[in-house]
Amino acid sequence: MANPDILGGTFTLPGTDLTLNRLGYGAMQLAGPHVWGPPKDHDAAIAVLREAVASGVNHIDTSDFYGPHVTNKLIREALHPYPDTLTIVTKVGGKRGHGGSWLPASSPAELTEQVHSNLRNLGLEVLPGVNFRAWGTMEAPGTESIAEAFSTLADLQRKGLIRHLGVSHVSPAQILEARAIAPIVCVQNYYNLAHRADDNLIDNLAQDGIAYVPYFPLGGFTPLQSSTLNDVAARLEVPSMQVALAWLLHRSPNILLIPGTSSLAHLRENLAAADLELSPIDLDELNLIGTSA
Repeated sequence: MANPDILGGTFTLPGTDLTLNRLGYGAMQLAGPHVWGPPKDHDAAIAVLREAVASGVNHIDTSDFYGPHVTNKLIREALHPYPDTLTIVTKVGGKRGHGGSWLPASSPAELTEQVHSNLRNLGLEVLPGVNFRAWGTMEAPGTESIAEAFSTLADLQRKGLIRHLGVSHVSPAQILEARAIAPIVCVQNYYNLAHRADDNLIDNLAQDGIAYVPYFPLGGFTPLQSSTLNDVAARLEVPSMQVALAWLLHRSPNILLIPGTSSLAHLRENLAAADLELSPIDLDELNLIGTSA
Protein backbone atom coordinates (compact mmCIF):
# COMPACT_ATOMS: atom_id res chain seq x y z
CA MET A 1 0.00 0.00 0.00
CA ALA A 2 1.37 3.43 -0.91
CA ASN A 3 2.90 5.60 1.79
CA PRO A 4 0.85 8.78 2.33
CA ASP A 5 4.07 10.72 2.97
CA ILE A 6 5.50 10.09 -0.49
CA LEU A 7 2.60 10.55 -2.90
CA GLY A 8 4.65 12.92 -5.02
CA GLY A 9 5.27 15.35 -2.17
CA THR A 10 2.78 18.00 -1.11
CA PHE A 11 1.39 21.34 -2.30
CA THR A 12 -0.49 23.89 -0.23
CA LEU A 13 -3.29 25.67 -2.08
CA PRO A 14 -2.71 29.44 -2.10
CA GLY A 15 -4.28 31.42 0.70
CA THR A 16 -5.47 28.26 2.46
CA ASP A 17 -4.35 25.72 5.04
CA LEU A 18 -5.11 22.87 2.61
CA THR A 19 -2.01 20.81 1.94
CA LEU A 20 -2.62 18.14 -0.69
CA ASN A 21 -0.54 15.14 -1.64
CA ARG A 22 0.38 15.70 -5.28
CA LEU A 23 -0.97 12.34 -6.41
CA GLY A 24 -4.74 12.37 -6.04
CA TYR A 25 -7.62 10.54 -7.66
CA GLY A 26 -10.19 11.41 -10.32
CA ALA A 27 -13.58 9.74 -9.92
CA MET A 28 -14.91 10.10 -13.47
CA GLN A 29 -14.15 6.51 -14.52
CA LEU A 30 -16.23 5.09 -11.68
CA ALA A 31 -19.41 5.80 -13.66
CA GLY A 32 -20.59 3.49 -16.43
CA PRO A 33 -19.38 3.45 -20.06
CA HIS A 34 -18.93 6.95 -21.51
CA VAL A 35 -19.32 8.33 -17.96
CA TRP A 36 -23.02 7.46 -18.13
CA GLY A 37 -25.05 5.38 -15.69
CA PRO A 38 -23.94 3.18 -12.80
CA PRO A 39 -20.59 1.37 -12.64
CA LYS A 40 -20.19 -2.08 -14.12
CA ASP A 41 -19.03 -3.31 -10.71
CA HIS A 42 -20.42 -1.32 -7.78
CA ASP A 43 -18.37 -3.12 -5.12
CA ALA A 44 -15.16 -2.61 -7.07
CA ALA A 45 -15.87 1.13 -7.33
CA ILE A 46 -16.33 1.34 -3.56
CA ALA A 47 -13.13 -0.63 -3.01
CA VAL A 48 -11.11 1.68 -5.29
CA LEU A 49 -12.26 4.79 -3.41
CA ARG A 50 -11.49 3.27 -0.02
CA GLU A 51 -8.07 2.01 -1.03
CA ALA A 52 -7.17 5.35 -2.61
CA VAL A 53 -7.83 7.16 0.67
CA ALA A 54 -6.18 4.41 2.74
CA SER A 55 -3.11 4.79 0.52
CA GLY A 56 -2.78 8.48 1.29
CA VAL A 57 -4.88 10.16 -1.40
CA ASN A 58 -6.34 13.31 0.15
CA HIS A 59 -7.58 15.01 -3.04
CA ILE A 60 -10.50 13.55 -4.99
CA ASP A 61 -11.83 15.20 -8.15
CA THR A 62 -15.46 14.65 -9.09
CA SER A 63 -18.58 16.27 -10.53
CA ASP A 64 -22.31 15.72 -10.31
CA PHE A 65 -22.44 15.49 -14.11
CA TYR A 66 -20.42 12.26 -13.96
CA GLY A 67 -23.12 9.65 -14.34
CA PRO A 68 -24.92 12.03 -13.75
CA HIS A 69 -24.91 11.97 -9.93
CA VAL A 70 -23.26 8.53 -9.91
CA THR A 71 -19.71 9.29 -8.75
CA ASN A 72 -20.76 11.67 -5.98
CA LYS A 73 -23.14 9.10 -4.54
CA LEU A 74 -20.42 6.43 -4.69
CA ILE A 75 -17.97 8.75 -2.92
CA ARG A 76 -20.53 9.38 -0.18
CA GLU A 77 -21.29 5.68 0.22
CA ALA A 78 -17.64 4.70 0.36
CA LEU A 79 -16.14 7.48 2.45
CA HIS A 80 -18.77 9.43 4.43
CA PRO A 81 -18.21 10.65 7.12
CA TYR A 82 -15.13 12.00 5.41
CA PRO A 83 -11.68 12.14 7.01
CA ASP A 84 -10.74 15.65 8.07
CA THR A 85 -7.72 15.43 5.78
CA LEU A 86 -9.74 14.69 2.61
CA THR A 87 -10.44 17.48 0.11
CA ILE A 88 -13.15 16.82 -2.46
CA VAL A 89 -13.14 19.16 -5.45
CA THR A 90 -16.09 19.21 -7.82
CA LYS A 91 -16.92 20.94 -11.11
CA VAL A 92 -19.97 22.90 -12.23
CA GLY A 93 -20.91 24.55 -15.49
CA GLY A 94 -22.23 21.57 -17.43
CA LYS A 95 -24.99 19.00 -17.64
CA ARG A 96 -25.72 15.76 -19.46
CA GLY A 97 -28.19 15.63 -22.31
CA HIS A 98 -30.12 12.74 -23.83
CA GLY A 99 -27.85 9.83 -24.69
CA GLY A 100 -25.03 11.14 -22.52
CA SER A 101 -24.13 14.29 -24.43
CA TRP A 102 -22.13 17.00 -22.62
CA LEU A 103 -23.79 20.42 -22.59
CA PRO A 104 -22.92 23.82 -21.12
CA ALA A 105 -25.08 24.91 -18.17
CA SER A 106 -23.74 28.12 -16.70
CA SER A 107 -26.63 30.49 -16.00
CA PRO A 108 -26.82 31.73 -12.40
CA ALA A 109 -29.84 29.49 -11.75
CA GLU A 110 -28.14 26.43 -13.26
CA LEU A 111 -24.92 26.97 -11.32
CA THR A 112 -26.78 27.49 -8.07
CA GLU A 113 -28.73 24.26 -8.57
CA GLN A 114 -25.53 22.37 -9.43
CA VAL A 115 -23.84 23.54 -6.24
CA HIS A 116 -26.82 22.40 -4.16
CA SER A 117 -26.94 19.10 -6.07
CA ASN A 118 -23.27 18.44 -5.32
CA LEU A 119 -23.87 19.25 -1.67
CA ARG A 120 -26.81 16.83 -1.47
CA ASN A 121 -25.17 13.94 -3.27
CA LEU A 122 -21.84 14.26 -1.45
CA GLY A 123 -23.54 14.73 1.92
CA LEU A 124 -21.76 18.00 2.65
CA GLU A 125 -22.83 21.36 4.06
CA VAL A 126 -19.93 23.17 2.36
CA LEU A 127 -18.04 22.16 -0.79
CA PRO A 128 -14.28 22.29 -0.13
CA GLY A 129 -13.50 23.22 -3.74
CA VAL A 130 -15.51 24.06 -6.85
CA ASN A 131 -14.10 24.55 -10.33
CA PHE A 132 -16.09 26.46 -12.91
CA ARG A 133 -15.88 24.42 -16.12
CA ALA A 134 -15.85 26.63 -19.23
CA TRP A 135 -16.38 25.21 -22.71
CA GLY A 136 -14.74 25.07 -26.13
CA THR A 137 -13.14 22.30 -28.16
CA MET A 138 -11.12 19.55 -26.53
CA GLU A 139 -7.92 21.03 -27.93
CA ALA A 140 -8.61 24.64 -26.96
CA PRO A 141 -10.79 26.57 -24.48
CA GLY A 142 -13.36 29.02 -25.75
CA THR A 143 -13.04 32.79 -25.78
CA GLU A 144 -16.35 33.79 -24.18
CA SER A 145 -16.49 35.78 -20.96
CA ILE A 146 -16.87 33.75 -17.76
CA ALA A 147 -17.47 36.82 -15.57
CA GLU A 148 -21.18 36.27 -14.90
CA ALA A 149 -20.76 32.57 -14.15
CA PHE A 150 -17.74 33.02 -11.91
CA SER A 151 -19.42 35.91 -10.10
CA THR A 152 -22.32 33.57 -9.31
CA LEU A 153 -19.91 31.10 -7.70
CA ALA A 154 -18.19 33.91 -5.81
CA ASP A 155 -21.58 34.90 -4.41
CA LEU A 156 -22.21 31.30 -3.32
CA GLN A 157 -18.77 31.28 -1.72
CA ARG A 158 -19.64 34.43 0.26
CA LYS A 159 -22.83 32.69 1.40
CA GLY A 160 -20.75 29.88 2.87
CA LEU A 161 -21.59 27.09 0.42
CA ILE A 162 -18.10 26.92 -1.16
CA ARG A 163 -14.71 27.26 0.51
CA HIS A 164 -12.37 27.62 -2.46
CA LEU A 165 -12.78 28.33 -6.16
CA GLY A 166 -10.95 27.24 -9.29
CA VAL A 167 -11.46 27.16 -13.04
CA SER A 168 -11.34 24.41 -15.65
CA HIS A 169 -10.82 24.29 -19.43
CA VAL A 170 -9.93 27.97 -19.56
CA SER A 171 -7.64 30.31 -21.46
CA PRO A 172 -5.14 32.68 -19.79
CA ALA A 173 -7.54 35.56 -20.50
CA GLN A 174 -10.39 33.73 -18.73
CA ILE A 175 -8.11 33.03 -15.77
CA LEU A 176 -7.33 36.73 -15.44
CA GLU A 177 -11.06 37.47 -15.67
CA ALA A 178 -11.81 35.03 -12.84
CA ARG A 179 -8.98 36.28 -10.63
CA ALA A 180 -10.33 39.83 -10.91
CA ILE A 181 -13.57 38.57 -9.31
CA ALA A 182 -12.29 36.21 -6.60
CA PRO A 183 -9.09 34.35 -5.69
CA ILE A 184 -8.58 30.98 -7.37
CA VAL A 185 -6.60 28.09 -5.92
CA CYS A 186 -6.30 25.91 -9.02
CA VAL A 187 -6.59 25.67 -12.78
CA GLN A 188 -7.71 22.36 -14.30
CA ASN A 189 -6.88 22.09 -18.00
CA TYR A 190 -6.13 19.42 -20.61
CA TYR A 191 -2.41 18.62 -20.40
CA ASN A 192 -0.17 15.59 -20.61
CA LEU A 193 3.14 14.39 -21.99
CA ALA A 194 1.98 14.86 -25.59
CA HIS A 195 -0.45 17.77 -25.30
CA ARG A 196 1.58 20.66 -23.87
CA ALA A 197 -0.14 23.85 -24.98
CA ASP A 198 -0.18 25.06 -21.35
CA ASP A 199 3.58 24.91 -20.76
CA ASN A 200 3.93 28.67 -20.27
CA LEU A 201 0.71 28.86 -18.25
CA ILE A 202 1.94 26.22 -15.80
CA ASP A 203 5.12 28.18 -15.17
CA ASN A 204 3.22 31.45 -14.71
CA LEU A 205 0.80 29.87 -12.25
CA ALA A 206 3.71 28.36 -10.33
CA GLN A 207 5.12 31.85 -9.80
CA ASP A 208 1.81 32.84 -8.19
CA GLY A 209 1.59 29.65 -6.13
CA ILE A 210 -1.55 28.42 -7.93
CA ALA A 211 -2.04 24.70 -8.48
CA TYR A 212 -2.30 23.28 -11.99
CA VAL A 213 -4.37 20.09 -12.21
CA PRO A 214 -4.09 18.38 -15.62
CA TYR A 215 -7.14 16.44 -16.66
CA PHE A 216 -6.65 13.49 -19.00
CA PRO A 217 -3.05 13.15 -17.73
CA LEU A 218 -2.84 9.80 -19.53
CA GLY A 219 -4.63 10.91 -22.70
CA GLY A 220 -8.23 10.45 -21.58
CA PHE A 221 -10.57 8.53 -23.86
CA THR A 222 -7.62 7.96 -26.26
CA PRO A 223 -4.69 6.78 -24.11
CA LEU A 224 -1.24 8.14 -24.85
CA GLN A 225 0.68 6.21 -27.48
CA SER A 226 4.36 6.87 -28.07
CA SER A 227 7.25 4.62 -29.01
CA THR A 228 9.57 6.90 -27.01
CA LEU A 229 7.36 6.55 -23.92
CA ASN A 230 7.30 2.78 -24.37
CA ASP A 231 11.09 2.66 -24.76
CA VAL A 232 11.69 4.61 -21.56
CA ALA A 233 9.18 2.45 -19.69
CA ALA A 234 10.82 -0.73 -20.95
CA ARG A 235 14.22 0.53 -19.81
CA LEU A 236 12.80 1.28 -16.34
CA GLU A 237 10.76 -1.95 -16.33
CA VAL A 238 7.50 -0.20 -15.38
CA PRO A 239 4.19 0.43 -17.18
CA SER A 240 4.29 3.26 -19.71
CA MET A 241 1.43 5.14 -18.07
CA GLN A 242 3.36 5.16 -14.82
CA VAL A 243 6.18 6.94 -16.61
CA ALA A 244 3.75 9.48 -18.05
CA LEU A 245 2.49 10.31 -14.54
CA ALA A 246 6.01 10.50 -13.12
CA TRP A 247 6.96 12.95 -15.90
CA LEU A 248 4.11 15.23 -14.83
CA LEU A 249 5.32 15.17 -11.21
CA HIS A 250 8.78 16.15 -12.44
CA ARG A 251 7.39 18.85 -14.75
CA SER A 252 6.53 21.42 -12.06
CA PRO A 253 5.98 21.38 -8.28
CA ASN A 254 2.55 23.05 -8.63
CA ILE A 255 1.14 20.16 -10.69
CA LEU A 256 -1.39 18.01 -8.83
CA LEU A 257 -2.42 14.74 -10.47
CA ILE A 258 -5.89 13.18 -10.51
CA PRO A 259 -5.55 10.03 -12.64
CA GLY A 260 -8.74 8.01 -12.65
CA THR A 261 -9.46 4.30 -12.77
CA SER A 262 -12.08 1.76 -11.75
CA SER A 263 -9.46 -0.94 -11.15
CA LEU A 264 -7.57 -1.62 -7.93
CA ALA A 265 -4.56 -2.89 -9.86
CA HIS A 266 -4.47 0.22 -12.03
CA LEU A 267 -4.89 2.46 -8.96
CA ARG A 268 -1.81 0.85 -7.39
CA GLU A 269 0.17 1.33 -10.60
CA ASN A 270 -0.82 4.99 -10.74
CA LEU A 271 0.12 5.67 -7.12
CA ALA A 272 3.47 3.95 -7.62
CA ALA A 273 4.39 6.72 -10.06
CA ALA A 274 5.22 8.84 -7.01
CA ASP A 275 8.20 6.58 -6.31
CA LEU A 276 9.50 6.51 -9.88
CA GLU A 277 12.74 8.42 -10.42
CA LEU A 278 13.39 9.71 -13.93
CA SER A 279 16.98 10.46 -14.91
CA PRO A 280 18.00 13.54 -16.90
CA ILE A 281 18.32 11.26 -19.95
CA ASP A 282 14.81 9.90 -19.39
CA LEU A 283 13.41 13.42 -19.07
CA ASP A 284 15.21 14.66 -22.19
CA GLU A 285 13.73 11.83 -24.24
CA LEU A 286 10.25 12.28 -22.82
CA ASN A 287 10.30 16.05 -23.33
CA LEU A 288 10.77 15.48 -27.06
CA ILE A 289 7.38 13.80 -27.26
CA GLY A 290 5.60 17.09 -26.61
CA THR A 291 7.93 18.96 -28.93
CA SER A 292 7.21 16.63 -31.84
CA ALA A 293 3.47 16.67 -31.09
